[in-house]
Amino acid sequence: MVSISCSKLTKNFGTIPVLKDISFSINEGDKVGLIGNNGAGKTTLFKILINKLSYDSGDIFYNKNLTVGYLEQELKFSINDTLYEYCKSTFKEILAIAEKISKLEHTISEYGQKNLDPPKDVFETYSNLVDEFTLKEGYSYESKIKGVLRGIGFNDEDFFRNANELSGGQKSKLNLAKLLLSSPDILLLDEPTNHLDIESVTWLENFISKYKGTVILISHDRFFLNQVVTKIFELENKSLLEHEGSYSEFIRFKKELYITKLREFEKQDKDIKKQEEIIRRFKGHGTEKLAKRARSREKQLEKIELVEKPTIINEKTKLNLVSTTDSGYDVLKVKELSKSFGEKQIFNSVTFDVYKGDKIGIIGANGVGKTTLFKILTNSLTSSDGEISIGHNVTCGYYDQEQLNLNEKNNLIEEISDLKPMFSVTQIRTLLGSFLFKNDDVFKKISNLSGGEKGRISLLKLMLNNSNFLLLDEPTNHLDISSKEALESAILNYNATVLTISHDRYFLNKVCTKILELTNNGINLFLGNYDYYLEKKKEENNFQENPIVETKTKTQIKEERKREKEKLKEESKLKNKLKAIENDILITENLIKDLESELCDEKIFSNHELSYKLSKEVEDKRQHLNILYEEWESLV
Repeated sequence: MVSISCSKLTKNFGTIPVLKDISFSINEGDKVGLIGNNGAGKTTLFKILINKLSYDSGDIFYNKNLTVGYLEQELKFSINDTLYEYCKSTFKEILAIAEKISKLEHTISEYGQKNLDPPKDVFETYSNLVDEFTLKEGYSYESKIKGVLRGIGFNDEDFFRNANELSGGQKSKLNLAKLLLSSPDILLLDEPTNHLDIESVTWLENFISKYKGTVILISHDRFFLNQVVTKIFELENKSLLEHEGSYSEFIRFKKELYITKLREFEKQDKDIKKQEEIIRRFKGHGTEKLAKRARSREKQLEKIELVEKPTIINEKTKLNLVSTTDSGYDVLKVKELSKSFGEKQIFNSVTFDVYKGDKIGIIGANGVGKTTLFKILTNSLTSSDGEISIGHNVTCGYYDQEQLNLNEKNNLIEEISDLKPMFSVTQIRTLLGSFLFKNDDVFKKISNLSGGEKGRISLLKLMLNNSNFLLLDEPTNHLDISSKEALESAILNYNATVLTISHDRYFLNKVCTKILELTNNGINLFLGNYDYYLEKKKEENNFQENPIVETKTKTQIKEERKREKEKLKEESKLKNKLKAIENDILITENLIKDLESELCDEKIFSNHELSYKLSKEVEDKRQHLNILYEEWESLV
């Protein structure tokens, strides 16, 4: 069944066309990735689909029976609730039913205490509400809230924080959690992986993959797109290109499409030139007969529908990272580095080496101290303990994800001129043009730039520093796919050393030859890209059950076997306990249903003492069920 479809949708901002003759159809259950360069019209299309923006012409069809949920990229709101209460408000319908059930139970109990018969319709209403509550999974909403908040990156201590205390990024995460809990039939997500660490993005991938509804998402995260989407829509040159499959499959399709169209263009161009040469010769021969044939061929040429020469993509950023000085082989040595803020330890015992030509990716959960580590390496912070040694002839260039190296008061020409005062305005404009800052864009104030534009100007400044050791903190944040590809190409061709923090797994796969996993207790080295890291982590998890084969004493072997037996015994106890709790939950739920059915029986509710007793028993069983669910959740 079709969820949303568009036919020849067109949108202009004044005289500037943004979308032209956009047509597509999305079926229930589709997972669609909407991609395109910054400014291609992706968010505009989203806002048209949710009626937040008008369009100039075309038709849009919505399945009116379906609900739509939309996550905006930028959010500004104020919340006075705790995180848990804010998410709980998603379940207003379930909470309203629960309140009605509670009131009816209280009413039934009061009738029982007064030895009076409750009206028959009270029990009928009660029974219907209980059935509806069960059908809407009312008993599990609390577990859902906790599961989604944890999955999206909050810990249990955060649940009862006031949401006003959150940063902008955390508020975005909270809004995403609430939207996911609302489970709309159609989910529209604009850059949902922003502000999420790799662990949370992986959780979100799993959530969306299993999501029963339709999902349309704008994303520049190519790894994420590969994991979740079944269809790609690309907006380019105001038009939409559609293909079934993952992002990687779309890229292959687009390359093949380009080659096919180029061949068609070249063949037609060759045929036209051949015909024009024949016409020229016929006309030059001077006979009336050949002149007629020339006019006939000219008319045929006029009727030909010309094939346009295809372009691979719009304009690409052209990055050229060059180091003019050679460093020594040992670029950086970090030994037993630790950092604490007061009593709070950020990381401890961090030891690693960086050698000339390394392309190293640093990963780790949000808050583990990756940016703090970089600030220590660039002397913006002091460490609590440990040693740092910079190698011979090493010159560092630092890309700060917060772009603190930019002067908000400068325009773009002034920003580059401050760095390179010897450059002429013409030279600066040429450089800015290669980073897609054209015409009057060069007079924009830094304070008025978008996140992606600030990223591009920061990368240009980095390029002009001629450093031989780059420290890049989330360099792909806010960049569109085209700019990411340009950056990847530049780093791969860079003749020096790179140490980068990133949550962009596609980027880590493409450019890194080593991965450093930062934890609270140190750092782990993996000699490969991100896929290699994942493979090794899986092996580590599987290896837990297979101890390393080495020479051990009989006493050691005996102790290990004893510990293994105790471990297996504990695991067996846990499994048995879980099984017992699950069985108890099932029995309790069935008992509640049976008791509720009995309460609706006229023989029961006409007996005051019995109806009161059963109402009290239902209430007790419900409380017991809640306790069981909490106990089960703590063990899972």
